[in-house]
Amino acid sequence: MPGNRQWVLKKRPVGDIAPGDLAFVDAPLRPLEPGEVLVRNVYLSLDPTNRIWMSDQDQYLPPVEVGDVMRGGTIGVVEASRSDRIKEGQVVNAGLSGWQTYSIVHEAMANPVPTLPGVPLTAYMSVLGATGLTAFFGMTDIGRPQPGETVVISAAAGAVGSIAGQIAKLKGARVVGIAGGPAKCAWLTGDLGFDAAIDYKNEDVGAALDRHCPRGIDVNFENVGGEIMDAVIARMNNFSRMPLCGMISSYNSTEPVPGPSDFARVLMRRILIKGFIVIDYLPRAAEGMAELAPWVLEGKIKWKAHVVEGLENAAEAVKRLFTGDHDGKLLVRISPEP
Repeated sequence: MPGNRQWVLKKRPVGDIAPGDLAFVDAPLRPLEPGEVLVRNVYLSLDPTNRIWMSDQDQYLPPVEVGDVMRGGTIGVVEASRSDRIKEGQVVNAGLSGWQTYSIVHEAMANPVPTLPGVPLTAYMSVLGATGLTAFFGMTDIGRPQPGETVVISAAAGAVGSIAGQIAKLKGARVVGIAGGPAKCAWLTGDLGFDAAIDYKNEDVGAALDRHCPRGIDVNFENVGGEIMDAVIARMNNFSRMPLCGMISSYNSTEPVPGPSDFARVLMRRILIKGFIVIDYLPRAAEGMAELAPWVLEGKIKWKAHVVEGLENAAEAVKRLFTGDHDGKLLVRISPEP
């Protein structure tokens, strides 16, 4: 068995992830048990929720324990198999198998990755993976945009936001994205078809929302929280909907996360706010993929993958999620594609 390089949680971060919170170590690989496969990980997904998993706060999955391999989603190639279902050489989604070169997973957790013409492997960590399902169900099941309605997306140039906005456009809505920097805003309006984009780094978000959403906001796909969320909620219409996908502005905070500053507006405007996690929708994944895959194949949804080379760079790369120094889906390439 080859050796295994791993990122292990050494201590829980206080505020931003700092040197020493994670350690890059070598570990042996044990022999496979019946029904298990050895996966050489090719791509690792980096997601804002990684920071939550490092903490011991109340959350939707158990926290990563100090001393354990850092949790993360991967896809890779089966190098050895003691499974009747999964064969050597297959490309599989290994689930939350961790920040490591190799993963040993049970066959029940190793799902073969489909092959679609012209679709790169990175898509299955993005638009045709959990990212796409998050955008799809958050927008269609909770947001439910109607033709002519106004939809606002925060972190709109990110992995989920960029796809959620395109889905809203496909449903006939008018879409306004909030992103950081002229290049990201130009991508939203130029390539993705958003009707307008607001550069929160260089303009007043509230004033820009008044300009681009003169009839108010019907759907707020919320990824950021904080002041940007407050600015959007202040302009939401009667019976508007708010899929609460993330609050990335507060993930490094050491204080309790405040809610909307004008909470009474939720009552007065009868705003539906619903938090959701993609694992809630996994039993309906086939339903989401049945719509997402044709959109991708027909070129109706576009996406970006920002790939960082080398597992050794994962701990530094994950910080890009909180600085905005990436485009679209942030991935680490651990080993060569097959």
